[in-house]
Amino acid sequence: MDMTVIHRRIESDIERRILSGEWRPGHRLPTESELMAEYGCARMTASKAMSGLAARGLVTRRRRAGTIVAHPPLHSAALVAIPDIQVEVEGRGLAWSHRLLARTVRAAGEAEAWLADGGRVIELETLHLADDAPFVHERRLISLTGAPEAETADFREQAAGSWLLAHTPWTEAEHRISAVGATGEVAERLLLPPGAPCLRLERRTWRDGLGVTWAWQTFPGDAYDLVARFQPTKA
Repeated sequence: MDMTVIHRRIESDIERRILSGEWRPGHRLPTESELMAEYGCARMTASKAMSGLAARGLVTRRRRAGTIVAHPPLHSAALVAIPDIQVEVEGRGLAWSHRLLARTVRAAGEAEAWLADGGRVIELETLHLADDAPFVHERRLISLTGAPEAETADFREQAAGSWLLAHTPWTEAEHRISAVGATGEVAERLLLPPGAPCLRLERRTWRDGLGVTWAWQTFPGDAYDLVARFQPTKA
């Protein structure tokens, strides 16, 4: 099996246990050797998965002490993971595929200046499918300042979200979640009647203070579950 798929699966499995509360802050994670035995992978693959989780703030790696579930910052009310759509679909036992519907390279607009730092962006429209049925419609902007390698990436081969998680780990993210009705072209792409209930996830991510991507993902109302872990703030 492709090592990239295995490391994403390791990340997804651990992430689900953390966000569900099964593994609470301070819980010690399996060692790289234990992950190698469980998933039948190389040490480099296990290490890459743990590094990805650490970069997203889900775990803390300590020399000699091992890797533990991170304690969220006190100012954080909730921790919402950034999902890998392919992993989400395959985790349900369905076959994932995607269609790149449009790709444009252009100058950033005024409202997008935070993202491109005054430069160019790639605008993508993608449809993710589960067993060949529409699962989520995605519109995404990628900064060519924050992720210059994206200009030559083949997003017909690998979906942009998966590519970004693998190549440009984020250090800060913002989610906005809305209940919306399906309209226009999005309704057509998802094969939904106008006004059908949907969940829209708007996400912005940064790496070391530099804007990387801005995405809008629209799911049919019964296709997505939001999982978050909450911690009361302390005085």
